[in-house]
Amino acid sequence: MSASQRIPATIVTGFLGSGKTTLLRHILSNAGGRRIAVIVNEFGELGIDGDILRGCGIGCDEDGRERPGELFELANGCLCCTVQEEFYPVMRELIARRGDIDHILIETSGLALPKPLVQAFNWPEIRNACTVDAVVTVVDVPAAAAGQFAANLPAVDAQRRADPNLDHESPLHELFEDQLSAADLVVLSKTDLADADARARVEALVREELPPEVKIVASDQGRIELDIVLGLGAASEENIHLRQSHHDHEEGEEHDHDHDAFDSVVVDLPLVERERLLDILHTLTAEHAIYRVKGFVALPGKPMRLVVHGVGRRFDSYFDRRWLADETPRTHLVLIGEDLDADSLRNALAAAAATADAPAGSA
Repeated sequence: MSASQRIPATIVTGFLGSGKTTLLRHILSNAGGRRIAVIVNEFGELGIDGDILRGCGIGCDEDGRERPGELFELANGCLCCTVQEEFYPVMRELIARRGDIDHILIETSGLALPKPLVQAFNWPEIRNACTVDAVVTVVDVPAAAAGQFAANLPAVDAQRRADPNLDHESPLHELFEDQLSAADLVVLSKTDLADADARARVEALVREELPPEVKIVASDQGRIELDIVLGLGAASEENIHLRQSHHDHEEGEEHDHDHDAFDSVVVDLPLVERERLLDILHTLTAEHAIYRVKGFVALPGKPMRLVVHGVGRRFDSYFDRRWLADETPRTHLVLIGEDLDADSLRNALAAAAATADAPAGSA
């Protein structure tokens, strides 16, 4: 199969909460007739991103049933750690249906290293049928401007000035740089939440990590022209070995990139009070190293499901769809961070439970 006949795949990477799912929703909602297959990988035990995509009717028939082969959730770990166990059979199924697919979108976990995934496209069966159209790295501008990707920036800078041989980079900073090192395009997200000075500082920070040919574009709420992100023809699998990263290993070494440093805590609750829940989450993120909060919330008297996103201490929420007739409305959250005490977090969030369990569909 010639390069022009291979299925192009766009890999969307970026740290937790950077806006990857929002970008995917925008692409799929404006596909313009393109037949796009989606692979979603998530860190932790909760399949949130795939459910959000289904919640807006993407990857589902009109009756709400998922069409097999159109949306894949790989929820048992980072994609670059599970490619041999799950990615390969998923790609084989898509390749078998190549006549029905114009493009593949792969959203990696927010803790994933994109390089091993790109390298997997050199496996003979995949290489003959697919090519990496581009690696798109999404950067959260407000988070990057606030120094989220390095621990205690003033202290780190002071220590480096005292001893330039010290390596004080945090795992987050290394991951941030590795996600940029694989990029063919960088999308600066949430630009509407940052002023011009912050945007300029983040763009300068990102540019230092990129070759001059890699473009940087801005986006808010995932809005971007599809021709900018699709059809780049980068064939990234052919040159990914030339891109250096913190987690490169010698030939034959076992792949290990310290994901054990990150914890995920799943919290299940009944109906909750919205403001009480958000107040508790704000308190917890101030007291614990919680990088990401994401999930669905059931509110008393509300027939709609509330989606809650949190990055650092910044939270957003919106109603995405009605609770289905065969669903029991419930609150389902995942918290991702470092050194998290699951019991204490669950106990704290339990205080958000509604005092009177009014039926979720009563209003």
